[in-house]
Amino acid sequence: MLKGLRAREGLMSRVAVLQRVADKKITQKEAGKELELTARHIRRLMQIFKGGDFGQFVPKWKGGNRSCKPEFKQAVLRKVKELYHDFGPTFASEKLEEDHGLKVSKETLRKWMIEAGLWHGKKRRKASIHQSRERRCRFGELVQIDGSHHDWFEGRANRCCLLVMIDDATSKIVYMRFEEAETTMGYMRSIASHVLEYGRPVAYYSDKHSIFKTTNDKCVDRITTDTQLHRALKELKIELICAHSPQAKGRVERANGILQDRLIKEMRLKNISSIEEANQYLPSFIKSYNAKFGVGPASREDAHRPLLTNNEELDFILSKREIRKVSKNLECSFNNKIYQIQAVGHGYRLRQASVTICETRQGETKIIYEGKPLAYTILERTPGPKEADDKELNLILDRLTMQKYDRQYITQLAS
Repeated sequence: MLKGLRAREGLMSRVAVLQRVADKKITQKEAGKELELTARHIRRLMQIFKGGDFGQFVPKWKGGNRSCKPEFKQAVLRKVKELYHDFGPTFASEKLEEDHGLKVSKETLRKWMIEAGLWHGKKRRKASIHQSRERRCRFGELVQIDGSHHDWFEGRANRCCLLVMIDDATSKIVYMRFEEAETTMGYMRSIASHVLEYGRPVAYYSDKHSIFKTTNDKCVDRITTDTQLHRALKELKIELICAHSPQAKGRVERANGILQDRLIKEMRLKNISSIEEANQYLPSFIKSYNAKFGVGPASREDAHRPLLTNNEELDFILSKREIRKVSKNLECSFNNKIYQIQAVGHGYRLRQASVTICETRQGETKIIYEGKPLAYTILERTPGPKEADDKELNLILDRLTMQKYDRQYITQLAS
């Protein structure tokens, strides 16, 4: 519309000048100077003016330099409806260019998707003020960790938890792992993989889940006691910082939102339907994620420190440890199981002795006495009631629901 107005203004100014030339008030040379045209071009315009065809004075509009052909628009929308109907405009434009060679800007695609009813703008939330904290300057100085519970496989498998580690200085993902639930052993497996690849960070930044921090409510002073994970981090000389709010560890929280959008859709396109397949795919996704969303640190110095323990010592540190007293029959209980120690000789020295039972991240159980492992056999007990926190409860209920549906299906088949 603006271009049309300018074209009409230019037409009227030319017509006015040419009329003055026709009335012999100014010469063709003077008209050329006024319109910034040559005298020869003025003579051509005068011939058109005398013939009465004023439309030739206005250049015809043939569309913008970035306008797209209708066929291209239809091809793009066809692909979006077929494969990316629930993608956001930004992610959809990236996948169209990567996988199909259809290059269209995210804002143009947003407009097309809104016109086709494939995208609806999100309502703006009521603003809440959380002032930003300056990034740590060194890579590995602070690593934010969190567990994201979600239906990651969109019904192709059970709900599970994604453990995410984000470096505060660079916003890069340093490690991710799918687990059935957010548990101590899951975090220990993640921390072991992180420190073996990069070294020991200065600190981890987490929420106040009971995995990281617990309070003894029975005491008058509500004393904070060490959890298994906190004890392991102390032995590795890694500080644990617990945030007071989700906004305080906003980098990992925002990353969870991006992952719940992009990672889910990438796994759908690749038909990944199990935790094992997903964990194998994560390294390649992390590489592409860091290339797109990562930033450079303020300092080139790497704050990760070398790991001073071997693999066997690391397994002992990153394990659940409990102290048990051996009975006169050389037995002790742990996790509803009775461990019968196979002692050499009469075993008198082990009676009433205190031993350490370790449950490693690989699922093995070791009984340690005076720094040495003891041989044992296991006597199963009748399983007692299972305790679960609020984050494990969903996993247990999902399993019970599936068992109920399986029993109903079998009953229908039998009848």
